[in-house]
Amino acid sequence: MVTVRPVKVDGETAIGITTELPKTRVLALATEKGYVMCGIINIPELDRIHPERRIVAARVVGVREVEDLLEAEVVEATQEAKRLGIKEGMSGKDALRKMF
Repeated sequence: MVTVRPVKVDGETAIGITTELPKTRVLALATEKGYVMCGIINIPELDRIHPERRIVAARVVGVREVEDLLEAEVVEATQEAKRLGIKEGMSGKDALRKMF
């Protein structure tokens, strides 16, 4: 099952996506510029296989619900996300703020 719903952040709206898979759950918060996603995302591969796309993405771990993505700390970010000022240790919410 896939659930999609709006999530407000400082008056802006991100799209919260929850995908239920056997024995796991995939979570993401997306804006028009980029997204914060659970630990399943492979940041180095995004940079390696699609550098021309200049993908803005951040990875957080230890989350179970879409709202957890806001409070969790960024553990990795794509090169393009880093160019926007997104860095390890900042909250998912702060990363999203840079993606609006």
